[in-house]
Parts: sequence; C-alpha cells; structure tokens
Amino acid sequence: MNIRFDWLNKTQFPMTSLAISVCMAVQPSSVFANGHDDNEEVPFEEARIYFELNDTDGDLGIHGLIDGDAWKYLKIEDPNEKNMLEARIKGRLRQQGMTEFFFESAEPSFDELDPSEFFERFPEGTYEVEGVSLEDEELESEVYLSHVIPAPASGITISGEDYSEDCDEDVPVVSAPIVIAWVPVTSDHPSLGTSGDIEVEMYQLVVEIEEPETYVYSVDLPPDVTELSVPDGFIELADEFKFEVLVRATNGNQTAIESCFEVE
Repeated sequence: MNIRFDWLNKTQFPMTSLAISVCMAVQPSSVFANGHDDNEEVPFEEARIYFELNDTDGDLGIHGLIDGDAWKYLKIEDPNEKNMLEARIKGRLRQQGMTEFFFESAEPSFDELDPSEFFERFPEGTYEVEGVSLEDEELESEVYLSHVIPAPASGITISGEDYSEDCDEDVPVVSAPIVIAWVPVTSDHPSLGTSGDIEVEMYQLVVEIEEPETYVYSVDLPPDVTELSVPDGFIELADEFKFEVLVRATNGNQTAIESCFEVE
C-alpha cells in the first residue's frame, strides 16, 4: 500500500497551484517546419487532460498536466484538429524553457454553463499535445479525453455518523477518534457525461481546518481503501472541519464531494 500523507500549514505553505505567467499567442504552423519527421518526435514524459467535477457545488472544469523536456512552444489540438490551447514562451523564461505545465479552467456553475454545452465545447476523443523543445526538437503525445465521469463517493460516514449534504443546514457532531469512510465507487455518474465502465485509480481524502489557522491534511489512497482514521494530533488543532473525498478513474476524470463535521 502506497499512501502519501501531506500535513501542511497553509499559512506557511499555500495550497494553491503555482501560477506562472506565460504569453498566450497564436503561433504559426511553421514552428513545426524544422525538417523533423514523425519518427523523430519525442513524447512528453507525462501528458494528461481530464475533467474534474465538484458534485457538491455543481460545476465542471477541464484540467491538464504536461511534463517533459524543456520547451518553448506548446499546442493542444482537439479531435477535430482545432486548437484548444497554444502557448509560446517569451522573455527570460524562453531561455530557460518550461517543463511541467499545469492548467485548470474556470469552473462556472451549471446555472451559468449547462453540462451539455460544456462537453460540446471539449469533445471526447484523442487530443494531440505538440511542442518544440529548446533544441528545436518536436515533442508530441496523444491523450484520450473521455466523457465518462465517475460517480461521487456515497454512503459517507464520519465515525459512524452520516455526512451532511448541506453544511449550512446540518453539521454532524462526532467524537474522536475520527474515521471517515465511504462506499467503493463502481459506476459512472448517473446524470452527467456519457455512460461507460468505471475503474477507480485512486481516492483522495482532504481534511481542512480554516480557523484559528489554516491547516490541510491530505492523503492519496489506493482503490481498495475506502476508510481512513484522521490522526488525533490533527483533530486536536480545532473543533470544526471541512473534508473532501475525491475519486479519480483510470480514464483520468475526477469527481469530488465536500462536507463537514464538528468534534465535541
């Protein structure tokens, strides 16, 4: 069992995505006209494009993670060969090059953007991730983006008490030791995306304290583990907690559900 524990004080180590300012610009297709053929294309070490659903708040976003050799130009094409993203590095960072590149779209509520319109905007299929390295080598990987979204975790309990679907209305009050458990996810989302088989790659449990200081306890769990005891040392830091159970399917898509509890 490979479990990673992250116990961070967000006042010292902010749990936010590293924001890197790049110049987004249209790059002429001639950037790839450098004499390389397909056999010389170098794949990225990692290329992921996936959807993330917050089932509690009712919003969807598209995320991506590209990692590999240092590059100065990056382009992502959808299955219809239309550009989804184009980035060209300018300034001093161009001399250094980019390696890991993570992006996360805005996540408007379903009232603002209907899920059907969202999925139409980002069609299912094979996306091409292309780039140019600092040495003018062509970089390319293919990523399949699926519209099959995992169902949210269900049957969630906190030390045997049912979780709350609305923390503004009802907050479970429990006693230590704190054990958060849920039913294994085995199916696709009942109302979003397309139907299909789901296999869980991992779960992630995040427990957060907001006052008097912000602390986060985060654990990645293998697919056969659906229960975890939160360390007493963390629980002793506060009385009120928020938590999230995230499901990641093997197709890369993720579904999160959020709730809360108090400790007496």
